[in-house]
Amino acid sequence: MSEDSEKEDYSDRTISDDDESDEDTLIKFLDEDIHHCALLTADALGDPFFPRTTQILLEYQLGRWVPRLRKPRDLYGVSSSGPLSPTRWPYHCEVIDEKVKHIDWTPLFPEPVYVPTGLEIEPAYSNTSEDTVVYLAEDAYKEPCFVYSRVGGNRTPLKQPADNCDNTLMFEARFESGNLQKVVKVAEYEYQLTVRPDLFTNKHTQWYYFQVTNTRADTAYRFTIVNFTKPASLYNRGMRPLFYSEKEAQLHRVGWRRIGEQIKYYKSQQGRDGRQLFSLTWTFQFPHSQDTCYFAHCYPYTYSNLQDYLSAIHSDPVRSKFCKIRVLCPTLARNMVYVLTITTPWKNADGRRRKAVILTARVHPGETNSSWMMKGFLDYLLGDSRDAQLLRDTFVFKVVPMLNPDGVIVGNYRCSLSGRDLNRNYTSVLKESFPSVWYTRNMIHRLMEKREVILYCDLHGHSRKENIFMYGCDGSYRSKTKSLYLQQRIFPLMLSKNCPDKFSFPACKFNVQKSKEGTGRVVMWKMGIRNSFTMEATFCGSTLGNKRGTHFNTRDLESIGYHFCDSLLDYCDPDRSKYYQCLKELEEMEKHMSLEKTVDDSDTSVIEIAVDLESSSRGSDSSESNDCQTYLVQLTSQVTNKKKHLKTKKERNAAIASHQNATKEVCGEDNEKQILGETSSDMTE
Repeated sequence: MSEDSEKEDYSDRTISDDDESDEDTLIKFLDEDIHHCALLTADALGDPFFPRTTQILLEYQLGRWVPRLRKPRDLYGVSSSGPLSPTRWPYHCEVIDEKVKHIDWTPLFPEPVYVPTGLEIEPAYSNTSEDTVVYLAEDAYKEPCFVYSRVGGNRTPLKQPADNCDNTLMFEARFESGNLQKVVKVAEYEYQLTVRPDLFTNKHTQWYYFQVTNTRADTAYRFTIVNFTKPASLYNRGMRPLFYSEKEAQLHRVGWRRIGEQIKYYKSQQGRDGRQLFSLTWTFQFPHSQDTCYFAHCYPYTYSNLQDYLSAIHSDPVRSKFCKIRVLCPTLARNMVYVLTITTPWKNADGRRRKAVILTARVHPGETNSSWMMKGFLDYLLGDSRDAQLLRDTFVFKVVPMLNPDGVIVGNYRCSLSGRDLNRNYTSVLKESFPSVWYTRNMIHRLMEKREVILYCDLHGHSRKENIFMYGCDGSYRSKTKSLYLQQRIFPLMLSKNCPDKFSFPACKFNVQKSKEGTGRVVMWKMGIRNSFTMEATFCGSTLGNKRGTHFNTRDLESIGYHFCDSLLDYCDPDRSKYYQCLKELEEMEKHMSLEKTVDDSDTSVIEIAVDLESSSRGSDSSESNDCQTYLVQLTSQVTNKKKHLKTKKERNAAIASHQNATKEVCGEDNEKQILGETSSDMTE
């Protein structure tokens, strides 16, 4: 429930035996018509004798009015009698009645990225005024800013100008998370598409998701989206568009898959405002005639998908015991932002000493891969494995699975209905304009007053880089000790070891730019959370290990949730062998890698500078690193001792063997060289 609702004063007062004599006095205020009613709220009486409240009901039984408390409101934001609250849209947005649903499916084999042939063409459309407009959605421009919302938006029928030819494709995007503004037929089987900017802005054209009908099989079509604004794209690195066929789903149980040939991302014409635009073109063939198909930038995950998922948890008699779902706050459009509290119900005071872990996702609505990572995390954490049970017994998890439901619903890529990027406004005091991030920050602040928060992670998608990686915060100026500085890199390093074919530690960055000071990652770090991260998942695929040269599918993204949990157990294991091993590897990176620092507009990579100390003269201080045993003893003194009871995952990968290896690390120079060799092999992967 939101904080505002907590401030409401609802009386829980009941009428005691001493008050029964006053019931006759109460009855005289009720006329004969009221006696025919079964229930009456105390607030309706208007009598100063009786407390004004809607929480006390008067029930007429056996000739007398009997007061009782109203059944408590649904505290979890999930109705026990049906689905969650209906989706609300800006009033002017046109929405079709059809509810779009897709089956879950994972390809049997990894889908390779596209390899350019050098023969790809760059279609140029200088003047399309004489061509046929087959789809036009101008409802988004009826208002300059958000005014109010309604369930279902505006259902006024949209007339679509179309060619009289039977082979003209029909387009639609007026459904949840859909995005398409205009389609022009420039040739018999060639179409020029324009995607809609984020509502109440004139930019952020990246996300697309639309429906195509009246298809013809075994015919080469070309689609070209002409108004992207980013100069660099993963489409130039082999990424293919996503495609879904309803007939393929019905006949063969095949869902979203990669499609496209002659893929090219290139500079095109300038926009009306003078900005340079970029185009994406590709060719393809529909598998069936008269099919209903969909194209998307990434695997869709809608607000309705989330609500269905939460409803299933709420109705599950097992999971609902340790996963409580509440409403954090309403959005501008009065859609609910949910917060999940996941932990084993405690029976004694020990539970109140549990440390907290915080995860959030989907602050940028077009980054749907973050929702699939979040789903994998929740699936595993709410599962019945021993590791999941151990995590719930050890920590309190606070999870906000969708920070920007308004943007998700209307098909935005980056902004909320305020027309602003929420992930630049965690420092804002404008609660009414940015409610979800304001309440999230406030919730975390209150949580930190009660218990230690050991990790915060905000899940995102990345449009220009492959693999999965993290952004952290550089604590060199806040910490005078090298060990504290290195500790911020331990969790990402552990995650890269547990997921070597997807997660890239060399791609992780740990600096704080001025332009990023309003992000959740930086704000939570400045609030005192040492391990504060943004985890980025590519829209494309991997360049690592067995996954090299292939796209990520939903199962790959969900698996990151499991590896995150596994790494959390490694990080907090009372047997600190893996922890110290990672510290030692980071120390060796500092000693043996170049300290050349590349200054650019982006964060500095760990590979570019292994350790960026506050004083450049310190560099790799041999006085602090030559004596390995002394160094580890110093580290040990900085780590708070913990009770020895966090294990599993095959008891942390044979804890005894790991402990023996850790012991060897402090025994001599020969073993140091051996460890250095192991470190190098890990990093190359």
